[in-house]
Amino acid sequence: MPQTIYTVNAFTDDPASGNPAGVCLLEHPVGGLWMQAAAQKMKLSETAFLHAEQSGYRLRWFTPRMEVKLCGHATLASAHILWEKGFLDQGSQALFYTKSGLLTARKEGDWIELDFPAKPAAPCAAPESLESSLGTAALSVGQNDAHYLVEVESEEVLRSLRPNFKLMGTFLDKKRHGVIVTCLSNNPAFDFVSRFFAPAAGIPEDPVTGSAHCSLGPFWRDRLGKKSFTAFQASSRGGVVRVRCEGDRVFLGGQALTMSKVVRE
Repeated sequence: MPQTIYTVNAFTDDPASGNPAGVCLLEHPVGGLWMQAAAQKMKLSETAFLHAEQSGYRLRWFTPRMEVKLCGHATLASAHILWEKGFLDQGSQALFYTKSGLLTARKEGDWIELDFPAKPAAPCAAPESLESSLGTAALSVGQNDAHYLVEVESEEVLRSLRPNFKLMGTFLDKKRHGVIVTCLSNNPAFDFVSRFFAPAAGIPEDPVTGSAHCSLGPFWRDRLGKKSFTAFQASSRGGVVRVRCEGDRVFLGGQALTMSKVVRE
């Protein structure tokens, strides 16, 4: 069954930065096994699969290893393709029916804003091997249903991390599959910086992770006493995320750039 899959760099307007996502527009629903196999062939951190449903689109996300319940950069990429390829009028809101409920996206000039659920991390004891796997001490540790959130001392420490992914695999699984690491930014253009590691999902380090900012937004709101932020994810590619907290929602802003189009069987 040939399907067109676009590759889109999300949370950037630079071909060499951001997080590449696959976007597959389906004419009708297909099985999860086919989607998983296609995502594995794409070898991207996530590939999004969507088809028209009701007044919007049914949307699912797959890493090369598993389906995930929430993905920011592939949702941003999906909305970008819908507008760029004329499936949606430029002024129309994109509606996505997902395993995390109804998600929406709207255009704001060259930026796209996503409306996502907040995923605050409750304080918890650090898993036995967490600090050893990161190679540094944690100032604080929290967890939600998908990730651990770790605060470290400085941006220098954060950027120098070289995780032991085998050791990290001793406390991660397909349910709680990622570790978000964060600290205040040295750069006055950004409020905070982060990195994200998810070896259990087949993603040693994710370039830019929208869903992680559903936890980072509430975390830094409580620390800094404000609701809006500009964040930088300090992977080797890097990307910029605008974050705004409103009640139990987090609004994520980013740019996107279409890079390629392929046809997969």
